[in-house]
Amino acid sequence: MVKKALAVSLFYYLSFLYFKTYRGIVRQTGFRDAWAIFKAVAVAWVTLMAVAFFIRANFEEYGVVGQFLRLSYAVLFTHAFFTIVCLVAARVFYRTIYESFFFGGREVENVLIFGAGNMGTITLNLLRNDVRRKVKVVAFADDNPGRIGKLINGYKILHMKELTEEYVRKLKIESIIIALDDNNKDRLSRISSQIEPLPVKLKIMPTSAKMLSGNVATRQLRTLKIDDLLGREAIKLENPVIHEMFREKVILVTGGAGSIGSELVRQISFTDFDKLIVVDQAESALYDVQQELKASCHKDVLFMVGNVRDRHFMDSIFEQYRPQIVFHAAAYKHVPLMEQNPYESILTNIWGSKNLADMADKYGVEKFVMVSTDKAVNPTNVMGATKRAAEIYVSGLNKYSKTNFIVTRFGNVLGSNGSVIPLFEKQLKRGGPLTVTHQDITRYFMTIPEACQLVQEAAVMGKGGEIYVFDMGQPVKIMDLAIRMIRLKGYKYPEDINIAVTGLRPGEKIFEELLADNENTTKTHHEKIMIARVNTDEVDHKKDKIEALCAIVSKQAGDHNPMLLVELLKEIVPEYISKNSVFAQLDKAQQVS
Repeated sequence: MVKKALAVSLFYYLSFLYFKTYRGIVRQTGFRDAWAIFKAVAVAWVTLMAVAFFIRANFEEYGVVGQFLRLSYAVLFTHAFFTIVCLVAARVFYRTIYESFFFGGREVENVLIFGAGNMGTITLNLLRNDVRRKVKVVAFADDNPGRIGKLINGYKILHMKELTEEYVRKLKIESIIIALDDNNKDRLSRISSQIEPLPVKLKIMPTSAKMLSGNVATRQLRTLKIDDLLGREAIKLENPVIHEMFREKVILVTGGAGSIGSELVRQISFTDFDKLIVVDQAESALYDVQQELKASCHKDVLFMVGNVRDRHFMDSIFEQYRPQIVFHAAAYKHVPLMEQNPYESILTNIWGSKNLADMADKYGVEKFVMVSTDKAVNPTNVMGATKRAAEIYVSGLNKYSKTNFIVTRFGNVLGSNGSVIPLFEKQLKRGGPLTVTHQDITRYFMTIPEACQLVQEAAVMGKGGEIYVFDMGQPVKIMDLAIRMIRLKGYKYPEDINIAVTGLRPGEKIFEELLADNENTTKTHHEKIMIARVNTDEVDHKKDKIEALCAIVSKQAGDHNPMLLVELLKEIVPEYISKNSVFAQLDKAQQVS
């Protein structure tokens, strides 16, 4: 009996040695470790069964070999079965004891994983193996009907409709982790809108593709951001022709330190340009962009502090460097401030744009792309009207110039300087309340990278005279946006943080538009980009009026007359009707006359 036990032990020893099961870290025991044990035992068992069969067939029972290796089939099977069970159970038991000893004193966080696909399983394993935090997965949920009611790692998969406040409190769920492999924007928005009212923290795992590009760990878990809930898929305009168009070209970007301009500079820096000239009047912000590009771009990039309103300065840049492509992103954009400072708004947004456009025509620039805004459509404020006037001048100049003048028009940009998202972030840090100017106010939103891709795509497609508009999906209600931000931060609305309605600001619209009433669109090769067919009646006459207005502001000093300037602006842009502004009296005067 001892001899047979030694023989069996030798076979098992060699099998375990071959499969290296001893190398597994016991406290990290998982399915692969159990599978390795199963394979080692199976090989040893099959080998012993084969040896036993051979011995029975060729040797006598009472011979030396027969006594040593004549083994019972039943005993071999029973031994293999209990070996697998005991080894796996021992490892699980050791892991349980280890976790209880080292993590028993820590506070356990109960989490629910939303997503019962591959990412859900990956997330479960990451949470189990994280030695830095103690997390207990209590359930899975999904919105796929084919998975509801099934089990994953012993957890029943719930329908998202079962995620009620009562259920969350019953299981003491503190966080819900969204683990989807695609992170589809529409799906994310739909899921999060149902989860947000629950008293839990909402987190998200990156897609498996993103995880494979970095360190796979639970520290990649992050709070869901409002950018994730844009309400539509991010538009990707990957066009190799863009890189080819920029190849060995001198490119000028004005407003290069702003939200759009700086991202535009970053994206252009990855192309094979000859020289990139970045102009902005904001010294500190321009310095930040310069330092950032020093680390990532080793090409010829020139940063210049200057103002597009300085005609002589801009003329010297064009004369010396002869840019072939110009992206004009320099502008004043804050509606309430520009309503109080029409002189500055006209001087920068119209006069500055006129300077750039004139220089582009004078020095034979190939393409001139102006960044405009949806506020230029049926404007109700000075800022929007000045941008519309700049559009008119650029379109008028395109008729006579060899330069292709192109306009891009889009809505609010998420996370840009002075936009509503950073404002809400600051107000949340102060403990609220969040401020909304009107209960029903809505806005279109896009991300900064999307906006900059659109601008570059316009440069490629544009033949001159077009105004490109972007299919930005459905407008977002700012009140809903504020509520979602409160809940995404783990607060309750209105118990923890409330929202204050402050009233519309001077010149502010309730609803933004991307097209005027007398405009329609034509399709381009990209389904999300359209060309606005703008009314070009009296463009030449309006161009003359713009030049007259610019002549006035370029010569006026501090004693300028705001009413006179805005009155002239309304003649250029007759659809400009002031809202909630001191300049509304000019509209009344026109109606009376």
